[in-house]
Amino acid sequence: MQLATPGMETSPESATSQPKSKVAIAPDALLWMMGGAIAIFLITSSLRHYMFQSTGFDLGIYDQVTYLMSQGQPPISSILGFHHMGNHAAWSVYPLGLLYRIYPSVYWLLVVQAISLAAGAWPTWSLARRAGLDDRTSLGMAAAYLLYPVVFNINLFDFHPEVMALPALLAAILAARRQKIFGFCAAILWVLGCKAVLSLTIIALGIWLIFFEKRRGCGAIALMAGSAWFVIVTQLIIPQFSGEEVAGVWRYTYLGNSVIEILINLFLKPQLVLGKLFSLETLDYLFVLALPVLWWLSPRHLTPLIPALPTLLVNSLSEVSFQRSLAYQYSIPVIPFLLLAAIASLAGNGNTLWGGLNHLWQKWQNTDKFPLSLPKAIVLWSLLIFLLYGKYGRFLEYTQRLDTWQATREAVATVRPQTAVLTDNYLAPHLTHRRVLKLLSQVSADGDLTEFDTVILNRRHPWPDTVETGEAIARRLAADPEFQTLYQQNDVMVFRRLDVREASPE
Repeated sequence: MQLATPGMETSPESATSQPKSKVAIAPDALLWMMGGAIAIFLITSSLRHYMFQSTGFDLGIYDQVTYLMSQGQPPISSILGFHHMGNHAAWSVYPLGLLYRIYPSVYWLLVVQAISLAAGAWPTWSLARRAGLDDRTSLGMAAAYLLYPVVFNINLFDFHPEVMALPALLAAILAARRQKIFGFCAAILWVLGCKAVLSLTIIALGIWLIFFEKRRGCGAIALMAGSAWFVIVTQLIIPQFSGEEVAGVWRYTYLGNSVIEILINLFLKPQLVLGKLFSLETLDYLFVLALPVLWWLSPRHLTPLIPALPTLLVNSLSEVSFQRSLAYQYSIPVIPFLLLAAIASLAGNGNTLWGGLNHLWQKWQNTDKFPLSLPKAIVLWSLLIFLLYGKYGRFLEYTQRLDTWQATREAVATVRPQTAVLTDNYLAPHLTHRRVLKLLSQVSADGDLTEFDTVILNRRHPWPDTVETGEAIARRLAADPEFQTLYQQNDVMVFRRLDVREASPE
Protein backbone atom coordinates (compact mmCIF):
# COMPACT_ATOMS: atom_id res chain seq x y z
CA MET A 1 0.00 0.00 0.00
CA GLN A 2 1.36 3.47 -0.91
CA LEU A 3 1.52 5.47 2.30
CA ALA A 4 3.64 8.36 1.09
CA THR A 5 2.48 11.34 -0.90
CA PRO A 6 3.02 11.24 -4.70
CA GLY A 7 6.48 12.18 -5.80
CA MET A 8 8.02 11.72 -2.37
CA GLU A 9 11.35 9.94 -1.95
CA THR A 10 10.82 6.65 -0.17
CA SER A 11 14.26 5.82 1.23
CA PRO A 12 14.67 6.22 4.98
CA GLU A 13 17.29 8.92 4.49
CA SER A 14 15.25 11.06 2.15
CA ALA A 15 12.07 10.52 4.12
CA THR A 16 13.53 11.79 7.32
CA SER A 17 16.35 14.17 6.61
CA GLN A 18 15.92 16.06 3.32
CA PRO A 19 14.93 19.72 3.79
CA LYS A 20 11.65 20.81 2.29
CA SER A 21 11.29 23.83 0.06
CA LYS A 22 8.48 25.26 2.15
CA VAL A 23 7.96 25.50 5.89
CA ALA A 24 4.61 23.97 6.77
CA ILE A 25 2.25 26.14 8.79
CA ALA A 26 0.39 24.47 11.64
CA PRO A 27 -3.29 24.02 10.74
CA ASP A 28 -6.09 25.30 12.95
CA ALA A 29 -7.04 21.73 13.80
CA LEU A 30 -3.66 21.20 15.49
CA LEU A 31 -4.02 24.38 17.53
CA TRP A 32 -7.51 23.35 18.62
CA MET A 33 -6.21 19.92 19.60
CA MET A 34 -3.44 21.45 21.69
CA GLY A 35 -5.78 23.97 23.28
CA GLY A 36 -8.23 21.23 24.17
CA ALA A 37 -5.44 19.09 25.61
CA ILE A 38 -4.19 21.95 27.78
CA ALA A 39 -7.69 22.47 29.14
CA ILE A 40 -8.20 18.76 29.88
CA PHE A 41 -4.78 18.34 31.46
CA LEU A 42 -5.14 21.42 33.64
CA ILE A 43 -8.71 20.70 34.74
CA THR A 44 -7.98 17.09 35.69
CA SER A 45 -4.73 17.78 37.55
CA SER A 46 -6.22 20.79 39.34
CA LEU A 47 -9.31 18.84 40.32
CA ARG A 48 -7.17 16.05 41.72
CA HIS A 49 -5.27 18.55 43.84
CA TYR A 50 -8.46 20.34 44.90
CA MET A 51 -9.85 16.99 46.08
CA PHE A 52 -6.78 16.48 48.33
CA GLN A 53 -5.46 13.59 46.25
CA SER A 54 -2.12 15.08 45.22
CA THR A 55 0.89 14.22 47.35
CA GLY A 56 3.95 15.62 49.07
CA PHE A 57 5.99 13.33 46.81
CA ASP A 58 6.40 15.01 44.39
CA LEU A 59 4.08 18.00 44.07
CA GLY A 60 4.74 19.20 47.61
CA ILE A 61 8.50 18.97 47.14
CA TYR A 62 8.55 21.11 44.00
CA ASP A 63 5.95 23.54 45.31
CA GLN A 64 7.99 24.20 48.44
CA VAL A 65 11.34 24.73 46.71
CA THR A 66 9.78 26.92 44.00
CA TYR A 67 8.08 29.02 46.66
CA LEU A 68 11.36 29.41 48.55
CA MET A 69 13.12 30.42 45.32
CA SER A 70 10.52 33.12 44.76
CA GLN A 71 11.12 34.44 48.28
CA GLY A 72 14.87 34.61 47.82
CA GLN A 73 15.43 31.82 50.35
CA PRO A 74 17.61 28.72 49.90
CA PRO A 75 15.47 26.08 48.11
CA ILE A 76 15.98 23.38 50.72
CA SER A 77 13.23 20.78 50.74
CA SER A 78 12.29 19.90 54.30
CA ILE A 79 10.73 16.71 52.95
CA LEU A 80 13.96 15.55 51.30
CA GLY A 81 16.21 17.25 53.79
CA PHE A 82 18.59 18.87 51.29
CA HIS A 83 18.98 21.55 48.61
CA HIS A 84 16.92 21.36 45.43
CA MET A 85 20.00 20.88 43.22
CA GLY A 86 20.73 17.68 45.12
CA ASN A 87 17.44 16.34 43.75
CA HIS A 88 18.19 15.42 40.11
CA ALA A 89 20.05 18.75 39.54
CA ALA A 90 16.87 20.07 37.88
CA TRP A 91 17.87 23.72 37.41
CA SER A 92 14.92 24.18 35.03
CA VAL A 93 12.72 24.68 38.10
CA TYR A 94 14.42 27.99 38.93
CA PRO A 95 12.62 30.02 36.20
CA LEU A 96 9.31 28.83 37.66
CA GLY A 97 10.11 30.91 40.72
CA LEU A 98 9.38 34.00 38.60
CA LEU A 99 5.77 32.84 38.27
CA TYR A 100 5.57 32.46 42.04
CA ARG A 101 6.81 36.04 42.33
CA ILE A 102 3.63 37.11 40.56
CA TYR A 103 1.48 35.03 42.88
CA PRO A 104 2.65 32.04 44.94
CA SER A 105 0.42 29.12 43.99
CA VAL A 106 0.95 25.43 43.38
CA TYR A 107 -1.35 25.74 40.37
CA TRP A 108 1.48 27.40 38.43
CA LEU A 109 3.22 24.03 38.35
CA LEU A 110 0.10 22.37 37.02
CA VAL A 111 -0.30 25.07 34.36
CA VAL A 112 3.31 24.66 33.21
CA GLN A 113 2.88 20.90 33.15
CA ALA A 114 -0.31 21.05 31.09
CA ILE A 115 1.21 23.43 28.55
CA SER A 116 4.45 21.43 28.31
CA LEU A 117 2.67 18.13 27.71
CA ALA A 118 0.33 19.58 25.10
CA ALA A 119 3.14 21.50 23.36
CA GLY A 120 4.76 18.25 22.25
CA ALA A 121 2.01 17.81 19.65
CA TRP A 122 3.43 20.66 17.55
CA PRO A 123 6.91 19.24 16.90
CA THR A 124 5.36 15.78 16.48
CA TRP A 125 3.19 17.17 13.67
CA SER A 126 6.16 19.09 12.21
CA LEU A 127 8.33 15.98 12.18
CA ALA A 128 5.59 14.01 10.44
CA ARG A 129 5.14 16.68 7.77
CA ARG A 130 8.88 16.97 7.25
CA ALA A 131 9.08 13.20 6.80
CA GLY A 132 6.59 13.49 3.95
CA LEU A 133 3.34 12.36 5.58
CA ASP A 134 0.24 14.17 4.36
CA ASP A 135 -1.67 16.72 6.44
CA ARG A 136 -4.29 14.35 7.82
CA THR A 137 -1.80 11.61 8.72
CA SER A 138 0.46 14.17 10.40
CA LEU A 139 -2.50 15.37 12.46
CA GLY A 140 -3.18 11.75 13.30
CA MET A 141 0.34 11.41 14.69
CA ALA A 142 -0.14 14.57 16.76
CA ALA A 143 -3.35 13.05 18.11
CA ALA A 144 -1.47 9.81 18.88
CA TYR A 145 0.96 11.84 20.95
CA LEU A 146 -1.79 13.62 22.89
CA LEU A 147 -3.65 10.34 23.49
CA TYR A 148 -0.55 8.44 24.62
CA PRO A 149 -1.47 6.99 28.03
CA VAL A 150 1.86 8.00 29.57
CA VAL A 151 1.27 11.64 28.60
CA PHE A 152 -2.14 11.74 30.28
CA ASN A 153 -1.16 9.63 33.27
CA ILE A 154 1.89 11.69 34.22
CA ASN A 155 -0.32 14.77 34.21
CA LEU A 156 -2.32 13.12 37.01
CA PHE A 157 0.76 12.25 39.04
CA ASP A 158 1.67 15.52 40.73
CA PHE A 159 4.47 17.51 39.01
CA HIS A 160 7.84 16.44 37.60
CA PRO A 161 10.34 18.72 35.81
CA GLU A 162 10.95 16.15 33.08
CA VAL A 163 7.54 16.95 31.58
CA MET A 164 9.17 20.19 30.42
CA ALA A 165 11.78 18.10 28.59
CA LEU A 166 9.23 16.20 26.50
CA PRO A 167 8.48 18.93 23.90
CA ALA A 168 12.15 20.01 24.03
CA LEU A 169 13.32 16.53 22.98
CA LEU A 170 11.01 16.60 19.98
CA ALA A 171 12.07 20.17 19.19
CA ALA A 172 15.74 19.15 19.37
CA ILE A 173 15.21 16.43 16.76
CA LEU A 174 13.33 18.86 14.53
CA ALA A 175 16.07 21.48 14.90
CA ALA A 176 18.74 18.92 14.01
CA ARG A 177 16.89 17.93 10.86
CA ARG A 178 16.45 21.58 9.93
CA GLN A 179 20.15 22.16 10.65
CA LYS A 180 19.32 24.85 13.22
CA ILE A 181 22.35 24.52 15.51
CA PHE A 182 21.37 27.28 17.92
CA GLY A 183 17.85 25.90 18.38
CA PHE A 184 19.24 22.41 18.83
CA CYS A 185 21.71 23.56 21.50
CA ALA A 186 19.02 25.47 23.37
CA ALA A 187 16.71 22.46 23.31
CA ILE A 188 19.22 19.92 24.62
CA LEU A 189 20.50 22.29 27.31
CA TRP A 190 16.93 22.67 28.55
CA VAL A 191 16.46 18.90 28.52
CA LEU A 192 19.62 18.44 30.57
CA GLY A 193 18.29 20.93 33.11
CA CYS A 194 15.10 18.96 33.67
CA LYS A 195 16.61 15.83 35.23
CA ALA A 196 20.10 14.43 35.62
CA VAL A 197 19.29 11.03 34.13
CA LEU A 198 18.24 12.70 30.86
CA SER A 199 21.93 13.21 30.16
CA LEU A 200 21.96 9.53 29.14
CA THR A 201 19.18 10.21 26.62
CA ILE A 202 21.16 13.13 25.18
CA ILE A 203 24.28 10.97 24.89
CA ALA A 204 22.32 8.32 22.98
CA LEU A 205 20.69 11.06 20.88
CA GLY A 206 24.15 12.22 19.86
CA ILE A 207 25.19 8.70 18.83
CA TRP A 208 22.03 8.31 16.76
CA LEU A 209 22.47 11.69 15.05
CA ILE A 210 26.10 10.97 14.17
CA PHE A 211 25.82 7.43 12.85
CA PHE A 212 22.25 7.14 11.58
CA GLU A 213 21.03 10.65 10.78
CA LYS A 214 24.38 11.90 9.48
CA ARG A 215 23.96 15.09 11.52
CA ARG A 216 27.51 15.00 12.81
CA GLY A 217 27.61 18.56 14.13
CA CYS A 218 24.48 18.27 16.26
CA GLY A 219 25.39 14.73 17.20
CA ALA A 220 28.82 15.72 18.47
CA ILE A 221 27.34 18.58 20.50
CA ALA A 222 24.78 16.25 22.09
CA LEU A 223 27.35 13.54 22.80
CA MET A 224 29.79 15.93 24.47
CA ALA A 225 27.17 17.94 26.37
CA GLY A 226 25.39 14.83 27.65
CA SER A 227 28.61 13.12 28.71
CA ALA A 228 29.97 16.21 30.47
CA TRP A 229 26.71 16.88 32.31
CA PHE A 230 26.40 13.24 33.41
CA VAL A 231 29.83 13.34 35.05
CA ILE A 232 29.26 16.77 36.59
CA VAL A 233 25.86 16.01 38.13
CA THR A 234 26.58 12.48 39.34
CA GLN A 235 30.05 13.11 40.73
CA LEU A 236 29.89 16.77 41.81
CA ILE A 237 26.55 18.59 41.95
CA ILE A 238 24.22 15.97 43.44
CA PRO A 239 26.70 14.64 46.05
CA GLN A 240 27.64 18.21 47.00
CA PHE A 241 24.06 19.43 47.50
CA SER A 242 22.50 16.26 48.88
CA GLY A 243 25.41 14.73 50.77
CA GLU A 244 24.69 11.33 49.27
CA GLU A 245 24.72 9.27 46.08
CA VAL A 246 22.43 10.01 43.15
CA ALA A 247 18.78 9.38 44.00
CA GLY A 248 17.56 6.02 42.79
CA VAL A 249 20.82 4.10 43.20
CA TRP A 250 19.06 2.02 45.86
CA ARG A 251 16.91 0.55 43.10
CA TYR A 252 19.96 -1.21 41.60
CA THR A 253 21.76 -2.52 44.68
CA TYR A 254 22.17 -5.94 43.06
CA LEU A 255 24.51 -4.18 40.60
CA GLY A 256 26.31 -1.90 43.05
CA ASN A 257 26.04 0.93 45.54
CA SER A 258 27.23 3.83 43.37
CA VAL A 259 26.78 5.09 39.82
CA ILE A 260 30.31 4.06 38.85
CA GLU A 261 29.98 0.60 40.40
CA ILE A 262 26.66 0.01 38.64
CA LEU A 263 28.11 1.05 35.27
CA ILE A 264 31.06 -1.32 35.72
CA ASN A 265 28.87 -4.26 36.76
CA LEU A 266 26.65 -3.79 33.70
CA PHE A 267 29.57 -5.31 31.81
CA LEU A 268 31.09 -7.56 34.47
CA LYS A 269 27.82 -9.25 35.49
CA PRO A 270 25.93 -9.81 32.22
CA GLN A 271 23.94 -12.70 33.70
CA LEU A 272 22.20 -10.32 36.11
CA VAL A 273 21.49 -7.79 33.38
CA LEU A 274 20.20 -10.31 30.84
CA GLY A 275 18.02 -11.97 33.46
CA LYS A 276 16.24 -8.67 34.07
CA LEU A 277 16.04 -7.62 30.42
CA PHE A 278 14.46 -10.87 29.25
CA SER A 279 12.05 -11.33 32.13
CA LEU A 280 8.32 -11.55 31.45
CA GLU A 281 7.77 -8.33 33.41
CA THR A 282 10.19 -6.41 31.19
CA LEU A 283 8.78 -7.82 27.97
CA ASP A 284 5.27 -6.93 29.10
CA TYR A 285 6.43 -3.39 29.93
CA LEU A 286 8.01 -2.91 26.50
CA PHE A 287 4.96 -4.28 24.72
CA VAL A 288 2.45 -2.09 26.56
CA LEU A 289 4.67 0.98 26.18
CA ALA A 290 4.87 0.50 22.40
CA LEU A 291 1.25 -0.59 21.98
CA PRO A 292 -0.16 2.85 20.99
CA VAL A 293 2.07 2.93 17.88
CA LEU A 294 2.54 -0.81 17.32
CA TRP A 295 0.52 -0.92 14.08
CA TRP A 296 2.72 1.77 12.51
CA LEU A 297 6.17 0.37 13.37
CA SER A 298 8.42 -1.41 10.91
CA PRO A 299 11.57 -3.43 11.75
CA ARG A 300 13.34 -1.55 8.96
CA HIS A 301 12.84 1.84 10.64
CA LEU A 302 13.55 1.29 14.32
CA THR A 303 16.84 3.20 14.54
CA PRO A 304 15.03 6.27 16.00
CA LEU A 305 14.60 4.15 19.14
CA ILE A 306 18.36 4.27 19.85
CA PRO A 307 18.07 7.44 22.02
CA ALA A 308 15.35 5.69 24.04
CA LEU A 309 17.59 2.74 24.96
CA PRO A 310 19.12 4.28 28.12
CA THR A 311 15.68 4.97 29.59
CA LEU A 312 14.44 1.51 28.67
CA LEU A 313 17.56 -0.02 30.21
CA VAL A 314 17.28 2.02 33.42
CA ASN A 315 13.60 1.14 33.83
CA SER A 316 13.98 -2.52 32.94
CA LEU A 317 16.88 -3.11 35.35
CA SER A 318 15.21 -1.40 38.30
CA GLU A 319 14.19 -3.54 41.27
CA VAL A 320 11.01 -1.49 41.78
CA SER A 321 8.12 -2.42 39.52
CA PHE A 322 6.48 1.01 39.47
CA GLN A 323 9.37 2.25 37.32
CA ARG A 324 7.89 0.11 34.55
CA SER A 325 4.36 1.38 35.04
CA LEU A 326 2.60 3.68 32.57
CA ALA A 327 1.18 5.56 35.55
CA TYR A 328 4.48 7.23 36.41
CA GLN A 329 6.98 9.60 34.81
CA TYR A 330 9.82 7.19 34.16
CA SER A 331 8.93 6.38 30.54
CA ILE A 332 8.55 9.98 29.38
CA PRO A 333 11.88 10.09 27.44
CA VAL A 334 10.84 7.07 25.37
CA ILE A 335 7.67 8.58 23.89
CA PRO A 336 9.28 11.00 21.37
CA PHE A 337 11.36 8.23 19.83
CA LEU A 338 8.51 5.73 19.59
CA LEU A 339 6.54 8.35 17.69
CA LEU A 340 9.57 9.13 15.53
CA ALA A 341 9.99 5.44 14.68
CA ALA A 342 6.31 5.25 13.70
CA ILE A 343 6.65 8.34 11.51
CA ALA A 344 9.77 6.94 9.81
CA SER A 345 8.03 3.59 9.23
CA LEU A 346 4.98 5.19 7.63
CA ALA A 347 7.03 7.60 5.55
CA GLY A 348 9.47 4.91 4.44
CA ASN A 349 6.81 2.39 3.38
CA GLY A 350 8.08 -0.13 5.90
CA ASN A 351 6.49 -3.53 6.50
CA THR A 352 4.14 -2.44 9.28
CA LEU A 353 1.31 -4.42 10.82
CA TRP A 354 -1.03 -1.85 9.29
CA GLY A 355 0.37 -2.58 5.83
CA GLY A 356 -0.02 -6.31 6.42
CA LEU A 357 -3.64 -5.84 7.48
CA ASN A 358 -4.31 -3.84 4.33
CA HIS A 359 -2.76 -6.54 2.19
CA LEU A 360 -4.85 -9.31 3.78
CA TRP A 361 -8.03 -7.26 3.34
CA GLN A 362 -7.27 -6.61 -0.32
CA LYS A 363 -6.73 -10.33 -1.00
CA TRP A 364 -9.81 -11.36 0.96
CA GLN A 365 -12.17 -8.77 -0.51
CA ASN A 366 -10.51 -8.56 -3.92
CA THR A 367 -10.33 -4.77 -3.65
CA ASP A 368 -7.56 -2.17 -3.60
CA LYS A 369 -9.12 -0.03 -0.88
CA PHE A 370 -9.21 -0.60 2.88
CA PRO A 371 -12.45 0.67 4.50
CA LEU A 372 -10.58 2.69 7.14
CA SER A 373 -8.16 5.45 6.17
CA LEU A 374 -4.74 5.64 7.84
CA PRO A 375 -5.41 8.91 9.74
CA LYS A 376 -8.68 7.58 11.15
CA ALA A 377 -7.02 4.29 12.06
CA ILE A 378 -4.27 6.14 13.97
CA VAL A 379 -6.78 8.20 15.95
CA LEU A 380 -9.16 5.33 16.68
CA TRP A 381 -6.37 2.98 17.77
CA SER A 382 -4.84 5.68 19.95
CA LEU A 383 -8.21 6.36 21.53
CA LEU A 384 -8.75 2.66 22.22
CA ILE A 385 -5.37 2.30 23.93
CA PHE A 386 -6.01 5.46 25.91
CA LEU A 387 -9.31 4.05 27.15
CA LEU A 388 -7.55 0.84 28.16
CA TYR A 389 -4.48 2.30 29.87
CA GLY A 390 -5.37 5.86 30.81
CA LYS A 391 -5.75 6.45 34.55
CA TYR A 392 -8.88 8.63 34.29
CA GLY A 393 -10.74 6.00 36.35
CA ARG A 394 -8.85 7.14 39.43
CA PHE A 395 -11.41 9.91 39.88
CA LEU A 396 -13.94 7.27 40.91
CA GLU A 397 -11.53 6.25 43.65
CA TYR A 398 -11.06 9.87 44.68
CA THR A 399 -14.79 10.43 45.18
CA GLN A 400 -14.82 7.74 47.86
CA ARG A 401 -12.73 10.00 50.08
CA LEU A 402 -14.74 13.19 49.67
CA ASP A 403 -16.69 12.80 52.91
CA THR A 404 -13.92 14.66 54.77
CA TRP A 405 -13.28 17.26 52.05
CA GLN A 406 -15.00 20.19 53.75
CA ALA A 407 -13.48 19.39 57.13
CA THR A 408 -10.03 19.13 55.55
CA ARG A 409 -10.42 22.53 53.89
CA GLU A 410 -11.40 24.08 57.21
CA ALA A 411 -8.52 22.37 59.00
CA VAL A 412 -5.96 23.59 56.48
CA ALA A 413 -7.32 27.13 56.83
CA THR A 414 -6.47 27.12 60.55
CA VAL A 415 -2.76 26.61 59.93
CA ARG A 416 -0.86 29.86 60.35
CA PRO A 417 1.64 30.98 57.69
CA GLN A 418 5.29 30.08 58.13
CA THR A 419 4.75 27.85 61.16
CA ALA A 420 6.44 24.43 61.19
CA VAL A 421 3.95 21.70 60.22
CA LEU A 422 3.79 17.91 60.46
CA THR A 423 1.21 16.17 58.29
CA ASP A 424 0.71 13.25 55.91
CA ASN A 425 1.46 12.83 52.23
CA TYR A 426 -2.06 13.78 51.06
CA LEU A 427 -2.25 17.07 52.95
CA ALA A 428 1.34 18.21 52.43
CA PRO A 429 0.90 19.92 49.00
CA HIS A 430 -1.62 22.31 50.57
CA LEU A 431 0.81 23.44 53.27
CA THR A 432 4.19 23.71 51.56
CA HIS A 433 4.61 27.50 51.47
CA ARG A 434 6.88 27.45 54.50
CA ARG A 435 10.41 26.44 55.36
CA VAL A 436 9.53 23.53 57.64
CA LEU A 437 6.98 20.94 56.60
CA LYS A 438 7.55 17.26 57.17
CA LEU A 439 5.65 14.05 56.52
CA LEU A 440 4.64 11.42 59.05
CA SER A 441 7.04 9.07 57.30
CA GLN A 442 9.92 11.27 58.49
CA VAL A 443 9.16 10.92 62.20
CA SER A 444 8.50 8.15 64.69
CA ALA A 445 5.44 7.90 66.91
CA ASP A 446 7.48 8.38 70.08
CA GLY A 447 10.05 10.76 68.58
CA ASP A 448 10.77 14.39 69.36
CA LEU A 449 8.05 16.71 68.02
CA THR A 450 9.38 19.97 69.46
CA GLU A 451 10.28 21.36 66.03
CA PHE A 452 6.61 21.41 64.99
CA ASP A 453 4.09 24.12 65.82
CA THR A 454 1.13 22.44 64.12
CA VAL A 455 0.17 18.84 63.39
CA ILE A 456 -2.72 18.20 61.00
CA LEU A 457 -4.13 14.71 60.40
CA ASN A 458 -6.95 13.05 58.50
CA ARG A 459 -7.55 9.91 60.52
CA ARG A 460 -10.41 8.64 58.35
CA HIS A 461 -8.49 8.75 55.06
CA PRO A 462 -4.80 8.68 55.99
CA TRP A 463 -1.85 7.97 53.74
CA PRO A 464 -1.68 4.14 53.80
CA ASP A 465 2.00 3.87 54.72
CA THR A 466 1.71 6.02 57.86
CA VAL A 467 -1.60 4.93 59.40
CA GLU A 468 -0.08 3.60 62.61
CA THR A 469 2.24 6.56 63.05
CA GLY A 470 -0.61 9.02 62.58
CA GLU A 471 -2.85 7.25 65.08
CA ALA A 472 -0.11 7.04 67.69
CA ILE A 473 0.77 10.72 67.33
CA ALA A 474 -2.90 11.74 67.50
CA ARG A 475 -3.32 9.89 70.81
CA ARG A 476 -0.07 11.30 72.13
CA LEU A 477 -0.88 14.94 71.30
CA ALA A 478 -4.43 14.67 72.64
CA ALA A 479 -2.89 13.92 76.06
CA ASP A 480 0.02 16.35 75.76
CA PRO A 481 -0.52 19.57 77.80
CA GLU A 482 1.81 21.46 75.47
CA PHE A 483 -0.62 21.01 72.56
CA GLN A 484 -4.25 21.98 72.17
CA THR A 485 -6.77 20.36 69.85
CA LEU A 486 -7.53 23.37 67.70
CA TYR A 487 -9.90 21.65 65.25
CA GLN A 488 -11.70 18.31 65.15
CA GLN A 489 -14.37 17.35 62.64
CA ASN A 490 -15.07 14.12 60.71
CA ASP A 491 -11.82 12.59 62.01
CA VAL A 492 -9.79 15.53 60.73
CA MET A 493 -7.73 17.02 63.54
CA VAL A 494 -5.43 20.00 64.02
CA PHE A 495 -3.11 20.16 67.04
CA ARG A 496 -1.30 23.42 67.80
CA ARG A 497 1.50 24.06 70.26
CA LEU A 498 0.30 26.45 72.95
CA ASP A 499 3.31 28.76 72.72
CA VAL A 500 3.36 28.81 68.90
CA ARG A 501 4.80 31.93 67.36
CA GLU A 502 4.46 32.79 63.72
CA ALA A 503 7.86 32.85 62.11
CA SER A 504 9.02 35.68 59.90
CA PRO A 505 8.92 34.87 56.16
CA GLU A 506 12.38 36.36 55.93
